[in-house]
Amino acid sequence: MSLAAPDAFLATPRAEWPATLGFRWPAEWEPHAATWLSWPHNLETWPGRFEPIPAVFVAMVRALHERELVRIQVRDEAMEDAVRRLLAAGGVDVERGVRFHRTPTNDAWARDHGGIFVVRDAEAGQPRERAVLDFGFNSWGGKYGPWDLDEQVPRRMAEDLGLRRFDGRIVLEGGSIDGDGRGTVLTTESCLLNPNRGPGRTRENVEAVLAATLGARRVLWLGDGILGDDTDGHVDDVTRFVAPGTIVTAVEDDASDPNHAPLAENLRRLRGMRDADGKPFAIATLPMPPPILVDGNRCPASYANFLLANGVALVPVFDAPSDARALAVLREVLPGRDVVGIPCRDLVWGLGAVHCVTQQEPAA
Repeated sequence: MSLAAPDAFLATPRAEWPATLGFRWPAEWEPHAATWLSWPHNLETWPGRFEPIPAVFVAMVRALHERELVRIQVRDEAMEDAVRRLLAAGGVDVERGVRFHRTPTNDAWARDHGGIFVVRDAEAGQPRERAVLDFGFNSWGGKYGPWDLDEQVPRRMAEDLGLRRFDGRIVLEGGSIDGDGRGTVLTTESCLLNPNRGPGRTRENVEAVLAATLGARRVLWLGDGILGDDTDGHVDDVTRFVAPGTIVTAVEDDASDPNHAPLAENLRRLRGMRDADGKPFAIATLPMPPPILVDGNRCPASYANFLLANGVALVPVFDAPSDARALAVLREVLPGRDVVGIPCRDLVWGLGAVHCVTQQEPAA
């Protein structure tokens, strides 16, 4: 399908596009109603290493459930009962802070198969309105099948919450973009311009889609992602907004490491960039963990794959000396927010970490 203009890949006419109607994509640090998870069950995602994975999800729920609701998508009643037992054994007050949704999935990567929430802020006596963007999902360019259940997740989320759903036909994963809530969106050329997400992509027509759906006023293009990332370079493994005007970006100090050059190039670009209001950024650098190899394969381990939630940041850690330095950097740029390390050395064998398996729902 050609992507010559937004009309070609948005199922609604221009007058009904989210941005035309006043919706915007809120920043991740804005108040949440909930965080969504899709409970892990696909053994092929962590071949031979699935056993420790549910405990990582329990740790995330434990860190979140007293601060905001955790919505967990499960296949059926039997899975819900099993997850309830796991959570209770892990110290989670399930009745207080967890809600289950009977939505079967192919896999656990809620950031990418889940809906993306936009909001229309309250004004003139009208309450705030939330809606769900339902972009296409093709398993990162058709890499892993099937994905038929994952494709249905945004529709099910909107139905469960009783929210309006905007049907966008373009393939776009939540991990491929990051925003400041004020019209500035970060992404990478290696992912959003990749023809495996659909032919005919250019900067211009992708920017038009982000403007129409997210309310983007400026799109900032980085180059490549990190080695081992099967998403073709999601930005949430590389560079993130942490506050208006403030960015953290991963750097690799070892010049012999394959990640050194692309991350240095991204930092160079960021230093020349401006936000949607024309202002430069304050930029903090995050270290990269040492290479994590499983069966000889490099995993995409990165401290940038953190989640910002109500009063807390969940940060992947890898049982490495660099963990302490990364946590210190994030504590400095996230004042007033607890910074909690989530052990991800096993989780990242599935080629993702904390941000990849979560999706925030903004407060109503």
